[in-house]
Amino acid sequence: MLHIDGSMGEGGGQILRSAIGLSIVTGKPFRIERIRANRDKPGLMRQHLTAVNAAAAICGATVDGAAVNSGALTFTPGAVKPGEYGFDVGSAGSTTLVLQTILPALLMAKSPSTITLVGGTHNIYAPPLDFLIKSFLPIVNRLGPRVAIMPERYGFYPAGGGRFTVHIEPPGKWHTIQLDDRGHTVRRSCEAVVARLPETIAQRELAVLRQGTGWDDDCFTTRKLPDDQGPGNVVLIEIVHEHITNIFTGFGVRGVRAEAVADEVMEEAVSFLATDVPVAGHLADQLLIPFALAGGGSYVTGAPTAHTTTNVEVVRMFLDVGIEVREIKPNEWRVSVG
Repeated sequence: MLHIDGSMGEGGGQILRSAIGLSIVTGKPFRIERIRANRDKPGLMRQHLTAVNAAAAICGATVDGAAVNSGALTFTPGAVKPGEYGFDVGSAGSTTLVLQTILPALLMAKSPSTITLVGGTHNIYAPPLDFLIKSFLPIVNRLGPRVAIMPERYGFYPAGGGRFTVHIEPPGKWHTIQLDDRGHTVRRSCEAVVARLPETIAQRELAVLRQGTGWDDDCFTTRKLPDDQGPGNVVLIEIVHEHITNIFTGFGVRGVRAEAVADEVMEEAVSFLATDVPVAGHLADQLLIPFALAGGGSYVTGAPTAHTTTNVEVVRMFLDVGIEVREIKPNEWRVSVG
């Protein structure tokens, strides 16, 4: 049995999620202690517990320590059972993180699966649904699988209630790809979304982005969701290049001015555009497991984040695959798998 220190590296929930997915893929049981030790509220939160229970359901795992606030967990996987499943976080906890926990196992299954998830779809500190649909899954699908998300409604903190369905078709054959450059710019857009909040919040955010980016007016749109999907506010900057799409996200938070939300996400997007790398930081750590499942490939990104370096260590625990993270020029790093 593998033993994992949950405080290593970035010390968050990603260690547990990656370990669970890879445990099911490889059949290797593990015990993790000091779960989320580096967070303000350590231990399993409801969204992590949902991820554990979802993983156990799809493979008949034996689990010890699956409880809210638990600091240790033992997970012994069984064989993957593809099919139709539904999982409800029971709060505004992130559904996208639940999906990312079970996705590796279902990508390696012998037949397709359909999963319906209910909870938060747009959460701070988690990839929003738009990121999975437009940025992450297009790269995954180039590796061989066919994964499609059908969104039904948004869910923000604290109300939750978001819902989407995902269809997962494992690949007949995996492919390896190299993402060495992003190609020419195809499109840039900024969307400010509000639900059960004044639309002026979205307009103020876009005013900051217009002035800061200097992009054409047709790059900016507001979207007002039905009141029953709020309250909530998210700003999405989508940068589409020939070979890849990157999404940058800012979340409205009570007590934080709309202008500050826009400034923060704009700074992240502008910093990315000032480089030549194809893969932005948030996407870099999430591509590691799909590339490892494919058995190889490479991509170029900026200086590796703590999430990336930690995920490298977790992958190495479960899979016999080489991973090299090497600086190839100032502020450009190549992640090579296999």
